[in-house]
Amino acid sequence: MKYYNLKDNTEQVSFSQAVKQGLGRNQGLFFPEYIPTLDNIDALLEMGLVERSVEVLAPFVEGDLTKEALYQVVESAFNFPAKVNQVSDKVSSLELYHGPTLAFKDFGARFMAQCLSRFTDGEKITILTATSGDTGAAVAHAFHGLDNIEVVILYPKGKISLLQEKMFTTLGGNIRTIAIEGSFDDCQAMVKQAFDDKELAKAIGLNSANSINISRLLAQICYYFEALAQLKAQGETRNVVLSVPSGNFGNLTAAMLAKALGLPISRFVAATNANDTVPRYLKTGQWSPNKTVATISNAMDVSNPNNWPRIEFMLEQQIIDRATLSSKTIDEEQTQSAVIALNQMGYLSEPHGAVAYKAMVNELADDEIGLFLGTAHPAKFKEVVESILGRPLALPKELADCAGEQILSIDMAPDFDQLRAFLLA
Repeated sequence: MKYYNLKDNTEQVSFSQAVKQGLGRNQGLFFPEYIPTLDNIDALLEMGLVERSVEVLAPFVEGDLTKEALYQVVESAFNFPAKVNQVSDKVSSLELYHGPTLAFKDFGARFMAQCLSRFTDGEKITILTATSGDTGAAVAHAFHGLDNIEVVILYPKGKISLLQEKMFTTLGGNIRTIAIEGSFDDCQAMVKQAFDDKELAKAIGLNSANSINISRLLAQICYYFEALAQLKAQGETRNVVLSVPSGNFGNLTAAMLAKALGLPISRFVAATNANDTVPRYLKTGQWSPNKTVATISNAMDVSNPNNWPRIEFMLEQQIIDRATLSSKTIDEEQTQSAVIALNQMGYLSEPHGAVAYKAMVNELADDEIGLFLGTAHPAKFKEVVESILGRPLALPKELADCAGEQILSIDMAPDFDQLRAFLLA
């Protein structure tokens, strides 16, 4: 399978090169040359997570990983469950936070780490990535201790929860973290500048573990198949409406790829917070990012989502019918009321999942079931959830273990020259 640059179709690379390179020329995103056709979706849904994921991913890695090697990668990466939890008669949550860092990004980061460790051939690689919360922890834990791989993580100082921060800033070793005095978009812009600096990129073996890396997206396809497998096993036959809390839009991109492969998802709701570039764009046709606004669903505080060009391409090429996509903005008050409403139904959620729930719950037809993504453990947003619900939350072991550790980050202005000097040093 070849992957081509959406900004420069003359640049075509293998899967392994796309994983190692991250971005193409002119900051272009890689996209598969074709979407494979999967035979007998029903039979796939009868398989277990690992076996099914190997079948789903095999066409995408052909020429770079044998099926045996792919099985080893998947088995090592997906060694925890994705769980569908019924919330009401018409609504379920796909809980993606049962991995080591309690967030959906464990799937993609661990799959990428396993692939990259096989593709490096001993040369040194520097992973440079920006995080608005959960990416940092997932990437740090997935790559911690791997030979010949250095990881540098940028995050907006004071704009992620303390527990989120501690999960990736306390590891040390080959994991270095920088608190940027700005927004997530500032962090993301610095990462893009680094990739544009060819001298720097070559000197340090630059790569990115953000959701722009195609390996992350491919891994995420797999848990949508797992979700529908569980719904089928529960006897659920209604049309599935998938509501995705959306910041950088990687999760929605993967969901659309799953549908393009044949997974019977009826339609999508792209749920955003006040950072509503996409809902406004779908309504007006004008792409006009505003200044990023800080919200309690901070991992979605992204005004210029990196993955949108892939979605736009799928819509333009009619890989996905534009009519199957809607997008809705949920404000802070609605987010808090959704956390409370879910709690009253006996389901504990955090703000990102609550945004996704709220965006679709009142718009389901009689023949539809809503599936919203629970992207992170509620305890990762302990202070916010406790404030909304007025009761304490217990810390799971993964968070309790790092809560008392020292933060090892350095502070830096949103200045690329400073970052460049740091990377070269």
